[in-house]
Amino acid sequence: MSSFSKLVVPSSPSSARGLYRVAIVGGATLKGKEVAEILDERNFPAADVRLLDDDESIGQLEATGDEINFIQSVRAEQFGHVDFTFFASDPECTRSTWKRARDAGSAIVDLSGALEDEAGAQVRSSWVERERGEMWQPELQPGPCVVAHPAAVILALLLLRARKAGRIQDAAVTVFEPASEQGQRGMDELHQQTVNLLSFQPLPKEVFDEQVAFNMVARYGPKSRLSLDSLEGRIARHYRKITGADILQPALLLVQAPVFHGHAMAVFLEMEQPIDREKVSQALAGDHVTMASADSLPSNVSTAGQPNILVSVKNDSARPKGIWLWAVADNLRVAAIGAVECAESMMATRPLGKIQ
Repeated sequence: MSSFSKLVVPSSPSSARGLYRVAIVGGATLKGKEVAEILDERNFPAADVRLLDDDESIGQLEATGDEINFIQSVRAEQFGHVDFTFFASDPECTRSTWKRARDAGSAIVDLSGALEDEAGAQVRSSWVERERGEMWQPELQPGPCVVAHPAAVILALLLLRARKAGRIQDAAVTVFEPASEQGQRGMDELHQQTVNLLSFQPLPKEVFDEQVAFNMVARYGPKSRLSLDSLEGRIARHYRKITGADILQPALLLVQAPVFHGHAMAVFLEMEQPIDREKVSQALAGDHVTMASADSLPSNVSTAGQPNILVSVKNDSARPKGIWLWAVADNLRVAAIGAVECAESMMATRPLGKIQ
C-alpha cells in the first residue's frame, strides 16, 4: 500500500499526526513526477502529497504510488501545514513562489537551481557528503536546500573515488546534455525537430533556437532563453560547492546532445604515475556506481530508470599516465533521489513529523 493518500481537500493537522505533508511545485513536470515516484519508492513518511503546477496543468491527473492525485494551482493557501515543498518547476516559477511556502513554515528543496544565491541556501549532494565522510548539521530553521546539478554530482563522486587509486594531476570532462534537462518543452522540441527533418519541414526552435536533432552543439541560438555557457557554469559552480577546495577542478565542456534522457560524460584523468585500469575500476566501484562488464558499455538507454551511475574505464593508448572514464546516469532520477534524501536529512528539524 502506498504511503500517499488521495488528495481531494486538505486534511486537518490532527489527522496526520506523526506524518509529514509534502507539496511538489511542478508536479506535472518531468522532475516533479520523478520526485513523486522516489518518495513512494523510499516510503517517505508522507500523509499526503500536493501536486501543484501552472494553469495549463490544473486538473490533470497524476499517479503518486498506488493513488491518483490531481494537479492544483500554486496558491498561498496550498502551503498551509506543509512540511516539505519540492520545487521542480522552472526557475522563474520557483523564484516567484518559494517565499509563500517558506513563510507558511515549509522546508524548501529546490531542484530548479533558482535559489542558490538566497540567504542561507546550501547546494547539497548527500551522495558526495557520504563519500567525504561529512555529516550535514541541520539548523532549526534551515535555508533552501538546493539540489546539486546531477552532472556535478556524477563528476564529483567519480573524481573523489578515482583519487583513491592514485594522485590525479589533471582532468578534463565533456558532458553531453540531454533534452530532458529543459523539461517537457525541450523533449517535445527535439522530437518535433526529428519528425520535421525526416519529412523536410521547417524546424521548431522555440527552446534551443538551434537544430539539436541529429546534431550536437556547444552553443544555443541567439534567441534562446537558455545558454550552454550558463548551464556549464552552474555545473562547475555546484561541483566546487559540494567537493570543497581540496579536490581538483577539472576543465569542463558542456555539449547539447540529440538524446532525450540521461547525462553522459567522457572524463580524462592524467595520473601522477602509470596506472592499471583495474585499480581505477576497483576504486570507483561502490555505492551509487556500477562498473560495466567487459562486453557491455554503458549508454543512455541502459541507464534509463536506474538509480546508479554506470561507468567503464580504459587506458589512453598515447599517454601511459592517462585514463578515460565513460559514465552515464539518468539525470532525472539522480536529481530526484538527491532531493528526497535532502528532505530526509531535514526531518530532524521537524521532530516526530509534527505539522507546522
